[in-house]
Amino acid sequence: MINKTNKKRILLSPPHMSGYEKKYINEAFQTNWIAPLGPNVDAFENEIANYVRAGDAVAVSSGTAAIHLALCLLDVKEGDIVFCSSLTFIASANPIIYQRAVPVFIDSEPDTWNMSPLALEKAFKDAFQEGKLPKAVIVVNLYGQSAKMDEIISICNHYHVPIIEDAAESLGSTYKGKPSGTFGRFGIFSFNGNKIITTSGGGMLISNDTVALKKARFLAAQARDPAPHYQHSKIGYNYRLSNILAGIGRAQLEILDDRVNTRRLIFDRYSQELSELPGISFMPELENTFSNRWLTALTFNGAEITAGELLKALENENIEARPVWKPLHLQPIFKGTRYYSHKENENISEYLFESGICLPSGSNLTEEEQMNVINCIKDTINHFSKERNVIHNEKNLG
Repeated sequence: MINKTNKKRILLSPPHMSGYEKKYINEAFQTNWIAPLGPNVDAFENEIANYVRAGDAVAVSSGTAAIHLALCLLDVKEGDIVFCSSLTFIASANPIIYQRAVPVFIDSEPDTWNMSPLALEKAFKDAFQEGKLPKAVIVVNLYGQSAKMDEIISICNHYHVPIIEDAAESLGSTYKGKPSGTFGRFGIFSFNGNKIITTSGGGMLISNDTVALKKARFLAAQARDPAPHYQHSKIGYNYRLSNILAGIGRAQLEILDDRVNTRRLIFDRYSQELSELPGISFMPELENTFSNRWLTALTFNGAEITAGELLKALENENIEARPVWKPLHLQPIFKGTRYYSHKENENISEYLFESGICLPSGSNLTEEEQMNVINCIKDTINHFSKERNVIHNEKNLG
């Protein structure tokens, strides 16, 4: 086994600074706007809203906070049902629990790896027959790829249920020419350290409902009433984004298109080098969509090696790769939660979890580093193939 400490770590998706961040940070220090809120926050909100062509945007401390605020604005309360994509990070669903509501998880479909319209339709039919429609549907755009929004919107509109579009991973992506995150009543972005642009920690809630977003700002600032003293008539949250972090976000947003182009080139190189290997399939890009390819994800099906074995081989070379998200309906904390599969006896999210991995995809990944990843995959598959051929021949001779 190779001693991985002898090799520089190749990370999955590390932060990548533009070099312009210090300008905005220095302005914040020079003007003493250190506390939450300030000119950078206001400008960052306007710039994001303009970039995605949304009515308004509210900067908050995380993408999770943005989802939580969206649920509050939709009056999701204890006992209410919320449909949610199953193949996603747990942050998509945790705010449902914050509201003491009940999540129902919806499987993926193979064309986008995102929410299955077939499973969603089945969940709605059952909910309608039971007389308890969901208060909201949280649709996740996985790894930068938009879900089948036309079909999903049609279903939700039929039942008059609003959509929260979790676009935490898909800033810079489009669906039929329209920016990701702008299809639901509310959209959310994340600026966590591993995202395509980062403020180290932060998020954004967007909507064309500017009245609702005014209420979101109120709730995010501890719901302080307009009074000369500290007065509170509602429960609020400390979800404000700092002026310094917003300055980092502004500099990052300036080079977002370059970051998207770089990640797409990284995906293209992986695809060109690895597509011919047996059993490898890359995450598809739906027709008339444009993915930011935040992470390059692929599956192994019928190859000479399992996804788990390949992950171990990459780790031995000090290369950080990850499994595809573990579906939320399989998480211990959600044991027993209702779940709708894509088709009867066909669970797409479970298959993707068992066979999928995400490769290093950072926009600061060098071509040499990427070729190290590619060569490790090729060498590992060849090694396992030869090893199993030897075992097969020995069995035949026996």
